[in-house]
Amino acid sequence: MKKLLLILALPLSLPLFAQKWLKEYDFVNDNVCGVSLVKKAGKYGFVNKDGKIVAPLVYDEASTMNEGFAPVRKGEVWGYIDSTGNVIIEPQFADALCFHEGLAPVNKSSKWGFVNPKGHFIIDPSFGNARGFHEGLAAVTNAKGLWGYINRDGKVIIAFIYDYADNFENGEAKVIKRDKTLFIDKSNVVVHE
Repeated sequence: MKKLLLILALPLSLPLFAQKWLKEYDFVNDNVCGVSLVKKAGKYGFVNKDGKIVAPLVYDEASTMNEGFAPVRKGEVWGYIDSTGNVIIEPQFADALCFHEGLAPVNKSSKWGFVNPKGHFIIDPSFGNARGFHEGLAAVTNAKGLWGYINRDGKVIIAFIYDYADNFENGEAKVIKRDKTLFIDKSNVVVHE
């Protein structure tokens, strides 16, 4: 009977033992792209599923990996690392968001644009604010702070007429116009309120 209890208890104790490294950090995010964002003593880095450090805890701020890359901040500027901890875009941006559909929104000289994983601007910084690409469109603002949508060529597909615009998901996006919440499709047709 004792052997049976020991055999039954062993699988339950293995995950607890294997995750002991979690207690070493003040914060541990979910494992994404094979790594977890961790924080200790005010610095961020990344570890693999076994708790081995992949990117040292030297960053002042960081976001979760997406598409194999994560925005990281050192001092006042943002850059990107890959899931092996290599810096792929040197810190140079005032702000940076995660990659979606191969492009990432970045803020340079108080304007938002989009870069590829090599750090080249695919869409020049010319927007007041920006979200990542979802289903081929990205929500961006004009100089007046109104939201619209652009495609991957930077062409305005949905005019700047909204007070708020969210990402597209399953063919529709939530927008707000004059305090009214609407859901639009990619042709800017209201599908429901």
